[in-house]
Amino acid sequence: MSVQVTGQRQEASSLLDLIGNTPLLRLRSIEARAGTGAEVWAKCELANPGGSVKDRAARQMILDALADGSLTPGKRLIDSTSGNTGVAYSMIGAALGIPITLVMPANVSIARKQSIGAYGTNIIYSSELEGSDGAIHLCRELVDKDPDKYFYPDQYSNDSNPRAHYLGTGTEILRELGDRITHFVAGIGTTGTIMGTGRRLKELNPKVAIIAVEPLEPMHGLEGLKHLPSSIIPPIYEPKVHDEKLPIPTDEGWAVTDRLLTEEGLAVGHSSGANMAGALRLARRCVEKKESAVIVTLFADRADRYFEPRRWERDFTWP
Repeated sequence: MSVQVTGQRQEASSLLDLIGNTPLLRLRSIEARAGTGAEVWAKCELANPGGSVKDRAARQMILDALADGSLTPGKRLIDSTSGNTGVAYSMIGAALGIPITLVMPANVSIARKQSIGAYGTNIIYSSELEGSDGAIHLCRELVDKDPDKYFYPDQYSNDSNPRAHYLGTGTEILRELGDRITHFVAGIGTTGTIMGTGRRLKELNPKVAIIAVEPLEPMHGLEGLKHLPSSIIPPIYEPKVHDEKLPIPTDEGWAVTDRLLTEEGLAVGHSSGANMAGALRLARRCVEKKESAVIVTLFADRADRYFEPRRWERDFTWP
């Protein structure tokens, strides 16, 4: 296994300067499972100060809103989240003195509730039966009742979300791999990561394949990802940006997550496992076709925010 660190910093003037320029990690054990001919890399977004890729989008949305005057002193930022964006909002809000209110499904992990609450964020819980869509609906109701009180960035429809990845994630990958990259694999949640990164990569080389990982099941256990056919479609989502969708079962995403921990020592969340499961499928396909490939995916967050007792039926066997 080899590690390549992108954009080492000499100094930082604030917490916000620590977001981005995350390490790019080559996964030799995954390559060995795929066979000779494919390189597999992961952008380690768990290295962001808030522990996830969502630090990028939250920073961009807040900075753009401050710049255009839509977030003014005295206003409270409110948004819906299943956890990672909430941690990022709360962290940046504490750093900048911006009060934060978040609407979250009641069944998000205890670790996320505690992490967010530690920053002093006000949490409002939506029904656990309605998932992330229920949180979106409740958040919009609160904003409609008191529009002067809140600034509502709406991560699902805010162009600053994909812009963060166009300016950051995609540019950083190109800085390290240039036109060697052949495929980019990322999960669908708000879709900001794959939209922004995909556009940036295709600007350099339209032949780069952008692959969207989506949970196979409408009711799934890949927290942070959305099964779009059964969900509210984010307005920032443009299907033409990606070339293919890979449906990943929950059991497969969880199994790959476990293997990353025991074989690579990488404690990542289940959406990261799903991303890597998609990258492995793709690598095997390229090897079978005798096509060389340089595949990049994302480790979206750390595993520690998922550490709590769970019951889950699994019969997937790692191939």
